[in-house]
Formats: sequence, structure tokens, C-alpha cells
Amino acid sequence: MRPVLLINFKTYEQGTGKRALSIAKSAERIAKRKGVKIALSVQPTDLERVSKAVSLPVYAQHIDPITPGSHTGWILPDAVKEAGACGTLINHSEHNIELGKVAENVKICREHGLISVCCAATPAKAKKIAAFAPNYIAIEPPELIGGDVSVSKAKPGIISGTVKVVKSVNKKIAVLCGAGVNSQEDVSKALQLGAEGVLVASAIVKSGNPGKVILDLVSGF
Repeated sequence: MRPVLLINFKTYEQGTGKRALSIAKSAERIAKRKGVKIALSVQPTDLERVSKAVSLPVYAQHIDPITPGSHTGWILPDAVKEAGACGTLINHSEHNIELGKVAENVKICREHGLISVCCAATPAKAKKIAAFAPNYIAIEPPELIGGDVSVSKAKPGIISGTVKVVKSVNKKIAVLCGAGVNSQEDVSKALQLGAEGVLVASAIVKSGNPGKVILDLVSGF
């Protein structure tokens, strides 16, 4: 499996609407030029706009375990797929859900042909989520998210430990590393520790030059 750079646009002003599209197109150009795997996780309102404009995989940031019906304000899995999403984040630290809901969402993703990327704050939680057989588990210690120090530098044992416990449950699950990833050195170290890609947000989306940062990060592959 080629390592993947998954960019989370969150709800940053710089990653909304036309600005989200601009970052997406920069990422697409770099992915094609460098032959690397880049995916994008955008807001629900930008799913259709971005997925129609670029050839990169586009993910939702959240779904709810619901079926079509009376669920005002919730996010319907069927709808994100129709809008062009090929997968979704689940249980990001900024949108935690109960473990039972994580299991339901992974099951729904499987039924709808959506790729599931489940976030976990600790190796222990990652091991529990691995039992649900998602496609990816992203290890992200909440205290390092959005900071200047990456988990690969501050707590490298968390990455290697997560890879070990996840693979002990299901070898098919790919492990991503998130939280504070800012440079190609951070990416390279994460891969050395067993991660199969990185989940990055603010370092790219909030930078003055997203393309430059993306190029630097994928150089770590």
C-alpha cells in the first residue's frame, strides 16, 4: 500500500468554499506530478463541489448512523456518497462519538461502499476500534492536535504501539498518524514507526502557501 496524505480541512475559514477548492486543486497537481497518494476530507457543504473538481479521493468529516427519514440536522451516509464522498472520518477528537456508534458507522460504511477512517486518542482505544474492522485507524493524541510538535517526535511509542496492537487484531487495517505533523521529517519518522500515512490539517490548511507545505510533507514519503 502506498502511504497516503489525508488532508483534513476542518471548518477553517481557509478551507471553506472556494478556498477549499483551491487547496484541493493544488493537492491534485502535486499528487499527479509526484505520483503520491493524497486524499481530502472536507466539510459537508463542500463535498460535491470538491469531488466534481478533482480526481483525488474526497472524504466526509463525519456521518451519523442513520437511514433516510426524519433526522433533521444529522448527516446521512447515503447523502455524502451521492455528493461524491468515497469515505468518511469517524470519531475525530473534535467530534467524539460513543464506541457503539463507531461500530455502527463502520458497518454502515461497509454497506454503502464507503472507506472508514476511525480516529483514536490512544493505542488502547485503537485496539478496541480495530475489532470493528475499519479501513484505517488514525492515532491522534488530542493534546498535540494543531500544535507545533508532532506525535512522531513527542510520543513516538504511541505510533509504534498503535501499529502493534491494531495489527494484532486485524493486519488489513492501515494505521495513520496525526497530531502536530508539520514537516517531511515528521512524515518520514511516522512511516519508520510503522504508520502507513498521515492525517494533517492546520499545517496545510492554515498556512499561507498550502501547496508548498503539501510538497514538503509528501517528500517524507
